[in-house]
Amino acid sequence: MRDIDIDKTKVLESNMLLSLYIVNRAGTLVFHRNLNPSLPKLSSNEYLRVGSTFHSLHELAKQAAPIQSGGILKLEANNFSLQCLQTLTGMKFVIIAETGAPSLDRVLERIYQFYSDYVLKNPFYEFGLLIKCHLFDEKLEMLYNSYKNGEKF
Repeated sequence: MRDIDIDKTKVLESNMLLSLYIVNRAGTLVFHRNLNPSLPKLSSNEYLRVGSTFHSLHELAKQAAPIQSGGILKLEANNFSLQCLQTLTGMKFVIIAETGAPSLDRVLERIYQFYSDYVLKNPFYEFGLLIKCHLFDEKLEMLYNSYKNGEKF
């Protein structure tokens, strides 16, 4: 019986959100956040490189597809899952999570909702520039905690 409890604990500890990247239509990283505090910190240049590399690969996948494609929307690897939500304005919301993390599409939709409500409606925000909005950060933290605790949203 004890082995089952340990396995449940491991399952609950996994399926964690790792990081979030928001890339504008020009391929510029406008927001990044390590959602899991245990992740190693990268330099600003490394975060920019990750965002612009994803943007380039996304665009190449759209052009290289034999039929009309939306680019890279989901990528499953041995160590992580990556999912992308592209808006009509070309903004890309990219979330990286542990393999098997559930409901990433709903998480991205909620993040986009927070972006629409707290960033775009902020009179001091200029579209396409770096996102620095305290309310947006607070909502992301709340979303991460509720996801980590297994709450439905």
